Amino acid sequence: MAGIRKIDFIDKITLPIFAATMVWEHRVLQKRRLRKLVDVDAIAPIDGGDPTPDQLVPLGYEKKDTAGSLGLLVGSILMGFVMQGTYERGYNFFFRRRVSRLGSRRGSILTAIIAWDFLYYWNHRKTHEVRLFWADHVAHHSGRRYNLSTALRQTWSGFLTIWMYVPMALVGYNYSTFMKARQLNLLYQYWIHTEAIDRLPEWAEKIFNTPSHHRVHHGANKQYIDKNYGGILIVWDRLFKTFEPEIRQVQYGLTKNIRTANPIKMAYQEMASIVSDVKKADNLNERLRYVFAEPGWEPEAAA
Repeated sequence: MAGIRKIDFIDKITLPIFAATMVWEHRVLQKRRLRKLVDVDAIAPIDGGDPTPDQLVPLGYEKKDTAGSLGLLVGSILMGFVMQGTYERGYNFFFRRRVSRLGSRRGSILTAIIAWDFLYYWNHRKTHEVRLFWADHVAHHSGRRYNLSTALRQTWSGFLTIWMYVPMALVGYNYSTFMKARQLNLLYQYWIHTEAIDRLPEWAEKIFNTPSHHRVHHGANKQYIDKNYGGILIVWDRLFKTFEPEIRQVQYGLTKNIRTANPIKMAYQEMASIVSDVKKADNLNERLRYVFAEPGWEPEAAA
């Protein structure tokens, strides 16, 4: 019950807002020309180099896809309640050993939002570069459609990467400020999971993460893989050379799609695959690389 008492006003209105905006988006998309979902094994088209952007043609909603997203949200909320005390104690352990009081200065919530967003970029990037962390994130990318419900495909194993935010404790942001920055960042990212909005004005596209930029991030197209990691700001991607504009129509999902809408399987299928690969490995080096190398790593075939 302690976790429930800590729910604030924004948390209380979030779920009704999610429901209302998804209904709105569904109705908006129903009035537009929709494209058909390609076969589950279809290979995403390669960019032929034409600089003219493709027209945005949405996919819309589908019951099983949306149900899977909602199931992942429920599991994420429950796991958050279970782990909340552990996260807070761990964060405060480092906060008591802080080396700066930057986080206690006036305007700390604004700097906390920027700091959280910067660390989120690196956290997000590492979830794509390290297979163990990818196993925590893959469910979010498992949807082959792209709508507001896709944003609800949240992690059930956040403990794998939460340590990447320790620098915020060390520079003096208390736990409540840290959590507020996290809350606002994730809420911002909700609305960019949509095909109901095309491109924003050029100045906004240069600074902020937008639906166009984030559609790229969810693409299985070769040129879109591992691009546009930003949360609120896209400037991190521009700075660290991981930015890619939306030109070709995005084919959403994974390079090898998960053939299920079961939330439990979506949340843990990659974990199970890691265990299976580790068991079949021939030596310690292979076992470690199956866990910590990039997703898709395989040992070289013997000559």
